[in-house]
Amino acid sequence: MEIGDYVTRKSYNNDIVFKIIDIEDSIYYLKGVSVRLLADSYEDDLVLADKNSKSEDDKEYLDRINIVNNMDREDYFYLPGKILHLDGDKEYLNKCLNYYKRINLRAIGVVEQEANMPLKIRELLEQYNPNILVITGHDAYYQKKGNKDDISAYKNSGNFIETVKEARKYENSHEKLIIIAGACQSDYEDLIRAGANFASSPKRINIHALDPAVIASSMSLSDISKDINIKDIITKTKYGKDGVGGIITKGTMYKGYPR
Repeated sequence: MEIGDYVTRKSYNNDIVFKIIDIEDSIYYLKGVSVRLLADSYEDDLVLADKNSKSEDDKEYLDRINIVNNMDREDYFYLPGKILHLDGDKEYLNKCLNYYKRINLRAIGVVEQEANMPLKIRELLEQYNPNILVITGHDAYYQKKGNKDDISAYKNSGNFIETVKEARKYENSHEKLIIIAGACQSDYEDLIRAGANFASSPKRINIHALDPAVIASSMSLSDISKDINIKDIITKTKYGKDGVGGIITKGTMYKGYPR
């Protein structure tokens, strides 16, 4: 097996497709192709995966989350909310930016290590002045390190929480700045308490790489004068309410007349 190969792990019932990103001292370092997950394994636990089958799975998910804009473009014009997407992983960020482009939304993407996000967020908010902020990358909950209320048991939840807090110092209103925060297995409750509108992960499960972008897009295209249908928005994500939760707020899209 070589760097770049797609594999699954026998010990986890081949549930997630990974790409081999490095090999060192007989340890294979892996990154989820669609799931925001880093892992490592020995070769005897790995099975080569079919890239085409994974592409079909991604296509099915993309088809399911395709947002249909039922807009009256004869008489009205629309101004969707501006998205700033801060991501700790360049590949996942590019997936999200391609998704925004696919549904005709303009979004600003920034790659930043999770540990640096609290230090950088104020400057980015001042520079881009978004309506919607995505804070994501990689995370994990290590049960052996503590219970789910112990922030030290998480890989990056503490960094995400501090970033949310810094963003809320810039804009305290949950309606003027929509914040979507977290990654795989993140500390959902503390992210919401810190000021996020949406966060992962209520059941401490892995989330799809596109889930934060799905929420951001839904908020960008939701009417600024109406409360969102939160169940409908969360259902669009890969694993629904087990992977992402949030609070009811209004959308960010203005509607104007005449076109």
